[in-house]
Amino acid sequence: MECMCGIAGYVGPRNAIDVVFDQLKRLEYRGYDSAGIAFLNDDQQINVLKKAGKLTELGKLLDHRPESCHHAIAHSRWATHGGPTDLNAHPHLDQSGDVALIHNGIIENYLTLKDDLIAKGHLFLSQTDTEVAAHVVGEEYTSGTKIEEAVVRAVRRLRGAYSLVILSKREPGKIIATRNASPLVIGLGVGENMLASDIPALLPYTRDIVVVEEGQVAVVTKDSVRLLDGDGRELPVKSQRIEWDVAAAERGGYDHFMVKEINEQPEVIRQSLVGRIDEKGQVRLEGVFSEHVWNEIDRVNIIACGTAYHAGLMGKHLFEKILRLPTDVYYSSEFRYGDPVLSPRSLAVFVSQSGETADTLAALRLCKARRIRTLGIVNVVGSSIARECDRTLLTQAGPEICVASTKAYTAQIIVLTLLALHIAQVQETPGIRVDEWVEELRRLPDYATDALATEDKVKELSEQIKDMPMCFFLGRGADAYTAYEGALKLKEVAYVPTEESPAGEMKHGPLALVEQGVVAVFGATDAATTDKVVSNIKEVQARNGTIVAITTDQSGLVDKVADYTIKLRPSKFDFLNALLSIIPMQFLAYHVAKLRGCEIDQPRNLAKSVTVE
Repeated sequence: MECMCGIAGYVGPRNAIDVVFDQLKRLEYRGYDSAGIAFLNDDQQINVLKKAGKLTELGKLLDHRPESCHHAIAHSRWATHGGPTDLNAHPHLDQSGDVALIHNGIIENYLTLKDDLIAKGHLFLSQTDTEVAAHVVGEEYTSGTKIEEAVVRAVRRLRGAYSLVILSKREPGKIIATRNASPLVIGLGVGENMLASDIPALLPYTRDIVVVEEGQVAVVTKDSVRLLDGDGRELPVKSQRIEWDVAAAERGGYDHFMVKEINEQPEVIRQSLVGRIDEKGQVRLEGVFSEHVWNEIDRVNIIACGTAYHAGLMGKHLFEKILRLPTDVYYSSEFRYGDPVLSPRSLAVFVSQSGETADTLAALRLCKARRIRTLGIVNVVGSSIARECDRTLLTQAGPEICVASTKAYTAQIIVLTLLALHIAQVQETPGIRVDEWVEELRRLPDYATDALATEDKVKELSEQIKDMPMCFFLGRGADAYTAYEGALKLKEVAYVPTEESPAGEMKHGPLALVEQGVVAVFGATDAATTDKVVSNIKEVQARNGTIVAITTDQSGLVDKVADYTIKLRPSKFDFLNALLSIIPMQFLAYHVAKLRGCEIDQPRNLAKSVTVE
C-alpha cells in the first residue's frame, strides 16, 4: 500500500526521462523512501529502473539511459505496506511485461485479487498491492483491446482510494491515468502533455492544467487529452490556469504547510480507515496479535512524546471507558527512570509519527529486554520503531512537513480507536456496538470537513485575542486530553504561554493566574459534563478572563456564558466530538501565530523528529 507519494508522467518531444526525473525532484517535499522510472526503449520494450533511497540513487541508474526517449512515467514511494526496498519500489509490470504501472493510495481488496491471480498462474515479485493492480490491468488487456478499455474494466475490480498511471509497450506514445480519492492533475503543453500527483511538478512546463475527477480515466498523448467515465464514455475536458508561484504550489496554494495539513485531515481520516473496516461494520486489522493474546492482556502501557503522548491520553480514555482495560500513559523520556511495573500479560504501545523518536525507541528496547509484548503505531514504514516492535499499525497519514503535528495526531487517534474496537470484537465486550462505531467512523471525514468550515470564525476571533499574555486550555474527560494538544499547538507556533488541565482543577491553583486579557479555551463536547463546564467557565469569567468555547451543545447553555463560541456538528459519540474539536484549536494556533509574525512551519528551537535523548 502506498500513500501520499509522487507521480510523474510525460509524452512529447523532450527527453521524457529528464522531464519525469525533474518532476520527482519537485515533489521531494512530499517525502519518499524509493523511486523509479518506466520508459520505452528503441525496441519498444519497457525498461524499468528503480532504487530504494534518495533520488540521487535513481539518478546513478539513469547515467546510461537512452539519449532520446519521449514517453515515460515515474514514481517516488512513501511506503505504508511492504518495506522500502528495490523490489517494492514502483513501477511494476504485469504478468506479460506489456504494461507498467505506478500507484498512489491503497487497493483494499488486493489480497483477494492476488490469491485469485496466483491460482491462475501469476507470479509476483514484490509485497505491494501496486503489482496486483498491474496484473489486473494486464489480465484485462486482451488482444484487440485498447489500454484505456482495459483500465476501465480493471478499476471495476479494484476497491480502495488510489490513483493509477499506466503505459503500454503495445501502444507507444500514450499514458493512461485514473483516480479514486487520490489526487491527479494533467499539464497541457504545445505538442506535449504531462501529468503529476501535485501541481508543483508541472509549473516549470505549463500553467494550464486539467484536474482528473473521481472515477475518470484520462488518455494522454502528446497532442491530446481525453477523459472517459466509468463506462468508457467521452467526457468534456475542462482546463484551468494556475497563477501560484512554485513555493506556494508545493503548499497546494496555502501560505504554510501547517494550514495545508490541517485541511488534509478529512482525507487522512479516510486513509487511516481504508482497508480496516468492512461492509458488515467490523474492524479488520492486519498485523496485530492473535485473539488469544488479546484475551490474555490485562494492562496497556502507552509510551510516547509530545503530540503522540496526547494521542496516547485519548487512547487511554477510550481503552478504559469502552474496554474497562487498565491503561497507563508514559512520557517516553521518563519511562525508564520511573522503573515501571511491567507484567508478562501487559502490552506496551509505542506511538510516534517518525518512528525514530530516540526516547521512545529507548523505552521500546527496555520493554523488549523484559520480554513485554510491543505494538508500534507509526507513520513511517521501515522506521526503527516499526522494525523493532513485535507488531506495527501504520497511521497512513502521509508525509507531514510542518514541525507542529496536526494530521498525524488525528491519524494516531483513529488507529487507537480501531485498535480498541478490534479488541472489543475479540473479547465480545458487553454493551459495545462495534458496528455503530464503524458507522460513525465512516461519517467522520464529513464531520471533519464541517469542522474545517470554522476557520473563518476562528480567524476573526484570533484578531481579537492575538495579544493575549496567556491562554488556558480546559475541558473534562476526553475534552481535557484534547486541551493538552491544543495548548501545545499554541505554544509551538505562536509562542504564547499556556496552562492546560482538566477544567475542575482550575480552583486548585491555576485560577490565580487569571486576569484581564487572559484567554481560556474550553472544550465542551460532552453533554454529560456541560453543566460542570459551564460552572468552570463562570469561575474564569468572574476573574475577567475571556472565554472561547468549542462545543457541540444544542441546549444554548454554553452560548449564554461564552464570549466566543465555535460550534461543531455533533457525532453520536462524545469521544469523536472531542477529537474533532482539535481542528478549531489548530486553526487558532495557526492564525494567532500568523498575526504575531511567527515562523509557523519551522518554529524556533524545535525539530520535526527528535532523534537524541
